[in-house]
Amino acid sequence: MTNTTDTTTANPDNANSEFEAQRAAFNRLDAEMRPRNKTAVFDALAAAGITHVIVSFDGEGDSGQIENIEAKKGDDIVSLPGVEIEIRRAHWGMTEPECLVLTLSDAVEQLAYDCLEQKHGGWENNEGAYGEFAFDVAQRTVTLDFNWRFVSSEHSQDVY
Repeated sequence: MTNTTDTTTANPDNANSEFEAQRAAFNRLDAEMRPRNKTAVFDALAAAGITHVIVSFDGEGDSGQIENIEAKKGDDIVSLPGVEIEIRRAHWGMTEPECLVLTLSDAVEQLAYDCLEQKHGGWENNEGAYGEFAFDVAQRTVTLDFNWRFVSSEHSQDVY
């Protein structure tokens, strides 16, 4: 009887190197897509005459969502137009980005989620976080006001 079981041991350093290489490739592609997507969103907002957008989010207990998107033309609250724009997303293990055609509202939401993941991964876990994004179309900036929630306790026991 012949034993065909592979008796070589897995090299953990090799697995770590492969993971790190995949992570570096993903991060590089993701970083390349972010400015392009931001430009596409701001171009569409400017073309629609939108001056500001406020995006509110809230998350906790392993769930999080965009709560509200408010667009303004000057001081007037308006609806985002139903125009579609193209954005690109990096996916783990893929060398090329996925091309998506989204409504402007969905693209604004996706940009907000991408910013949250970039800076505050896990924002929806445990007690979670909440806040809002302020899109300033003239300045082409996105400002994030972010609030982590946490539970704290302090215990003391004294025996005399």
